[in-house]
Amino acid sequence: MTAVQTGKAHRRPLRIALVATAAVAGLAVTSACSTASASKSASGGSGSGGSKTIKVVAAENFWGSIATQLGGEHVKVTSIITNPDTDPHSYEPTAADGRTIAGADYAITNGIGYDAWSDKLLAANPSSSRTLLKVGDLLGKKEGDNPHQWYSSDSLHKVIDQITADYKKVDPADAGYFDTQKSTFENQTLAQYNQLESDIKAKYAGTPIGASESIVTPLADSLGLKMLTPETFLDAESEGTDPTAADKATIDQQISGKQIKVYVFNTQNSDPDVVAQVNAAKAQGIPVAQVTETLAPANASFQDWQVKQLQGIEDALKQATGK
Repeated sequence: MTAVQTGKAHRRPLRIALVATAAVAGLAVTSACSTASASKSASGGSGSGGSKTIKVVAAENFWGSIATQLGGEHVKVTSIITNPDTDPHSYEPTAADGRTIAGADYAITNGIGYDAWSDKLLAANPSSSRTLLKVGDLLGKKEGDNPHQWYSSDSLHKVIDQITADYKKVDPADAGYFDTQKSTFENQTLAQYNQLESDIKAKYAGTPIGASESIVTPLADSLGLKMLTPETFLDAESEGTDPTAADKATIDQQISGKQIKVYVFNTQNSDPDVVAQVNAAKAQGIPVAQVTETLAPANASFQDWQVKQLQGIEDALKQATGK
């Protein structure tokens, strides 16, 4: 278990910072501009023999990793948020991001208030030929709902379905290839992820847990775990606002009374309140598991990242319950 990181990317002040219209407008470029260099890219390689290569831009690298694997040799994917220290909520796009958007055939954004800067960037670089997937809209979510839907297995598989459908729409000649990629990804690539989700839910459903912020809520729901931490505290930590004294007192009681069996915290966002809770949990013998908001390390695949975290949670649950 690594030490709690106290100085890493804590979100103060309120982190959902919209980029000023004038600043984003300055990023607008014509559709004739070329895409940015591949330094941020997770490319699936280029097709051969005149095959179409779809130019894809993903606002975050966890969606970019999935898009790369679903598209294989018929896509070239560039993810904008790739640095684990970057806060996707308050990211300010660059001119290079504008050029990447302008040249993209297909764009994937999270929505649900998570990456509002991407809406400004897309509006500043319009294209009638670009297909857009906003994950929140696909899932029927609105701003104020939990945006961290890549931690929900059900949401994940809906996104996989939609990306594949969109690839087939953009490049219908390679529809059979995309169907094969999807089948391989869901049934083979995600096999360990799917098995861990199923095993944890079957064995530990209903187990009470605590957490440091709201990225854990969709994961807890997906695994059938019972989240005891007040949602108002989880949201405050995610949004970079100060949690209430009442919520902190409730959590202290949950830890001191061992009402929670496991505590899960986001190592990319810890402050004194979270550090105190982690230390208190450890002092009470409550196992602590870790998650991150974006791919860690940055070059990890979506499935390797998720499997590692699920294994950590499973180990903590096993330690806590003895089963």
